[in-house]
Amino acid sequence: MRWSWRTLRAISSPAVVLGALALVFLGTGSAAGSAQQATNDAPVPGDQPADPGPLASDLSPALHSKQIRAAMKKVADWELERVQAQPPSRSWDFGVLDIGLMAASRTLHDRSYSQYVASVGEHFGWKLERTAHPADDFAIAQAFIELYRSSHKQEQLTPMRSQYDDAVALLNDPEKPAWWWCDALFMAPPAGVELSDITADNTYDAYVDREWGKTEKVLYDKQKHLFSRDASYLNKHEKNGEKIFWSRGNGWVMAGTARVLETLPSDDPLRPHYIALLREMAAEVRSVQGSDGLWRPGLLDAGSYPQPEVSGSAFFTYALAWGISHRILDADTYLPVVERAWAGMLTHVYADGRLGAIQPIGEAPAEYKPSSSYNFGVGAFLLAGSEMDVLSERKHW
Repeated sequence: MRWSWRTLRAISSPAVVLGALALVFLGTGSAAGSAQQATNDAPVPGDQPADPGPLASDLSPALHSKQIRAAMKKVADWELERVQAQPPSRSWDFGVLDIGLMAASRTLHDRSYSQYVASVGEHFGWKLERTAHPADDFAIAQAFIELYRSSHKQEQLTPMRSQYDDAVALLNDPEKPAWWWCDALFMAPPAGVELSDITADNTYDAYVDREWGKTEKVLYDKQKHLFSRDASYLNKHEKNGEKIFWSRGNGWVMAGTARVLETLPSDDPLRPHYIALLREMAAEVRSVQGSDGLWRPGLLDAGSYPQPEVSGSAFFTYALAWGISHRILDADTYLPVVERAWAGMLTHVYADGRLGAIQPIGEAPAEYKPSSSYNFGVGAFLLAGSEMDVLSERKHW
């Protein structure tokens, strides 16, 4: 049943979910067969085959633009081929990939990646999903906004702005976070501050700061400087007695913090809080980096998780590299951290471009195969590569 639930969470269509439930509970028969066909036709976020083939031998960890871009291209091309063979999706996991593909398009000067993202937007008429976890719906909005900044086509902006207006208008409980899980701090806030920047309407900034503050108040551990995934994890512990702090969950937060700061004006009174948060989390993350440059699924009990986790590691690398290049984090302290992390991630790229060691969709530390490759982790890797490329051009750091 656990496998079935994970599968359902990866499916965006309500009809497919209902059909899949029929398959789980009814077993055989025409309804089960229809559900199986629907599941097979749904876009798949990733997999973890038993034999993924050999690891890549043509990548260099050197902090030089040529080598960084070669790694980005290898991974991006493999993932692009995979998603182009499937129906388009605007779910959060594909949305995170699309954010990474936009970064790849910028860094590699290759429009094939941004054209794919544009084709997704056009397919859905630039409308976002409306799910039970609405923050997730705004992940792909970040990619759409980047396209809008280049094209200035109003149809790319209007639907998402309308949907964000709906979120702002909700009368949320002042004591309960609308964004009650830490992943949400990557999904929705960057889109909100970008909307304020584009429209000169500070309503979105104010909403983001209000909701972020409620989430942080509940989930942020001021002693450990890390976020619990959600309130149900506040009192859960690892085998060694430490609290459970999920690698990817904290990666979501750090990357979301960097992306909020990317857009907030330099004199915005909201900036100091996010800068302080990024610095606190960066110091803690640095202290638990593995000897291979990567982080484990459970940040404070590495011994229980021998397999590194590339999606969380990639988000950390992106946020740290961004912090260095924007002079928020000390280069002497953090440049060695991101160099080791980038080198570590490259050891999980396969010869065909598959990026492995990505924990599948979930909400807590878990086990997976070395071959495990999922779209959101590729998006994170491409974001990290884009920032490493920026650092490679600033030799004075």
